Amino acid sequence: MEIYKRGTNLDLDEFLKKPLFAHLATSVEDAPRDSPVWFYWDGEKIWIVGTSSDTFPEKIKNNPKCAIGIVDFNYRSGLVIHIGFRGRAEVKPFDEKTADEIFVRYLGKNKEHWDPRFKGLDNSNVLICFTPESVVVRDQSFTPSSHMENKSSV
Repeated sequence: MEIYKRGTNLDLDEFLKKPLFAHLATSVEDAPRDSPVWFYWDGEKIWIVGTSSDTFPEKIKNNPKCAIGIVDFNYRSGLVIHIGFRGRAEVKPFDEKTADEIFVRYLGKNKEHWDPRFKGLDNSNVLICFTPESVVVRDQSFTPSSHMENKSSV
């Protein structure tokens, strides 16, 4: 995996521990599709749960080339960190342990408090295993405008 860092010495593994949204980009007949997803980085691959209502697993079966973008953004501080992955994905059988690695990051360790949609998933679901070929890490942070400091929303 080639890693290109632009304007930062960011530790990729530490950054990817944050519960940020990723955007999985797939394509159908050369038309791009984007799916916001939760993810788990195991140090080499990105794992994503695919449910029966998701369309991206079938798209990946037909064309494994895809991209994943992750952004950490804070308009008050001007923080903008972007990680862009390009690579290939595979649809794998569902594995509760791996799925739990994903859900714990976003929902906490106590499954009793999880939203019911994430409890008791079974083999009708799948895992997406994304293997990056290249990664671009960019710090695109900026100095925020003074008028933005007092805004509660944009």
